[in-house]
Amino acid sequence: MAKQALIVWGGWDGHTPKQCAELFAPLLTDAGYHVTVKDTLAAYADEELMSGLDLIVPIWTMGQIEKEQWQGLSKAVFSGCGIAGFHGGMIDSFRNNTEYQWMTGAQWVSHPGNCKPTYRVTIADADHEITRGLSDFTLPDTEQYYCHHDPGNHVLCKTTFNYEDTSEHYARKYKIGTTHPFAYTKAWGDGKVFCACWGHTFKDFDVPEAREIVLRGMKWATR
Repeated sequence: MAKQALIVWGGWDGHTPKQCAELFAPLLTDAGYHVTVKDTLAAYADEELMSGLDLIVPIWTMGQIEKEQWQGLSKAVFSGCGIAGFHGGMIDSFRNNTEYQWMTGAQWVSHPGNCKPTYRVTIADADHEITRGLSDFTLPDTEQYYCHHDPGNHVLCKTTFNYEDTSEHYARKYKIGTTHPFAYTKAWGDGKVFCACWGHTFKDFDVPEAREIVLRGMKWATR
């Protein structure tokens, strides 16, 4: 029987949520999943839908999540459904909901350099099934996320900040050479959690390693 996956997309258009959903839905379908795609957070409050899921892929930046929606999402993951995602679609969502941030394992804070950097992502755990056999890779002209991270996260990839933005918005200069977690796994109850900090737009996934790690992360998190 096919694994049941739910993609929920929406929020800020700058993160190209629709295009990202259109990218990963067929990749999951080709991997044997039955994929349901929704563009409303009301999906999380649909008890019948949520109870039958094996994987949730959130692609929703910022916004507000209602109490019933959050409870439905948390219950599904805590009960064993996996959740896997990337960038602002997963870790810059529902900024007022700290429980959501606890579940996802990180929260966006800033992106020193904004959208100017071309930077490297290095494999921190080459033995994990999500990263095994893959090499370090470069992401061109995109956002290099700075996040607050759960210290319990298992770090799979890292990045080093190599650009110092001197604009007024980033007056607090971030130290060049600082290494930061950039993909990780954790748990929420019985559910497995995966997140990659790249994926500012769907164009990041033109880089094969960036796309493959996220797809493997989705498979790994699946119930």
